[in-house]
Amino acid sequence: MAALETLRLVHELGSFTAASERLDVNQSAVSYTIAKLRACFGDPLFVREAGRQVPTERCERLLEQAGTILDLLDDMAEPDTFDPARTEATVTLACNFYERILVIPRIVSALREEAPRLSIRVVNALGDGHLRLLRREADVLIGPFGRPESGFHSRRLYEEKYACLMDPSHPHAGRRLDAETYLSLNHILINYGASWKSAYLHELEAAGHVLRPAITVPSPAGIAAVILGSDLVATVPSRLGQSISEGLAIRDCPFPGAFDISVVWTARNNASAMHTWLRDRIFAACR
Repeated sequence: MAALETLRLVHELGSFTAASERLDVNQSAVSYTIAKLRACFGDPLFVREAGRQVPTERCERLLEQAGTILDLLDDMAEPDTFDPARTEATVTLACNFYERILVIPRIVSALREEAPRLSIRVVNALGDGHLRLLRREADVLIGPFGRPESGFHSRRLYEEKYACLMDPSHPHAGRRLDAETYLSLNHILINYGASWKSAYLHELEAAGHVLRPAITVPSPAGIAAVILGSDLVATVPSRLGQSISEGLAIRDCPFPGAFDISVVWTARNNASAMHTWLRDRIFAACR
C-alpha cells in the first residue's frame, strides 16, 4: 500500500522530488518504488513533459481502481478525536480570486486561533475545482461550486448576486440600469477561463441577449484601475464589488444572476474528525 501512496503522490504533485519531500524520504526511494511498479504493470506510468511527470492512461486507471483502497486505509488511520491546539497537519483550501479577497482572511484567522501549528495551503480552483477534491489536491472547495452528484457533499454559505462598477462621472453612475441601457454600455468582460461562465451571462443569454464586450480580462484583479476615469463598466459579484470599488460607483445589475457560495467536500472526508472541525470553522467564519 505504501507503493500505491507513492504513486498517488507523484500523480498529485507531478514530481518525484516533490513526492519525496512530502514523504520525507530520498528521491531515490521514490524512483525505486515507481520502477518496481513499472515492472509490475508493464507500463511507464509517468512520462516527462515540460518538466513535469505526466501520468499515462494506465496510471490513471490504476489510481482510480486503487482509490477505494486508499480511502479505506485513510479512514482506518484517522483518529476518532481531533485536538486543533496540538495538530501539525496540513489542510488545503481550493478557491479563486473572489474567495481569497472576501473569505480566506476570515477563515485563516479562525483556523489559526484554534490551531496555531496548523499548516494552511490555498490553491486555485479555476472552473473545475471539484477535480482537485477527487485527486486529493484539496480538502475543501469554496465558491460557486455546488456538486449535486454522488460522492460530494456541500453546504451553502450565503447567496450572492452581480453588480456593476463604473467611474463616478459615468453618465449612468447615478441612475438605475435597465436591460436596454446595460446592454448598450462599454463592458469589461471577466472571462475566468475553462468552462466557467458567470451566472449573469447565463441569465442574460436566456433572455435572448448577447453581451459584446469592449475589453476581456482573465480576472477581477486590478479592474478598478482600468475603470477609473473611463466609460467602461464591469459586472462583478456584489460583495466583491463593494470590496474593490473605492473611488467607483456601484449599481445593481439588471441581470443579477443570483448564485450560492458553498463549501464542497468529498465523501472520503465526510466523517473525519479533523475535516468536520475544519468545515465547522469555515462555516462559523463566513456566517
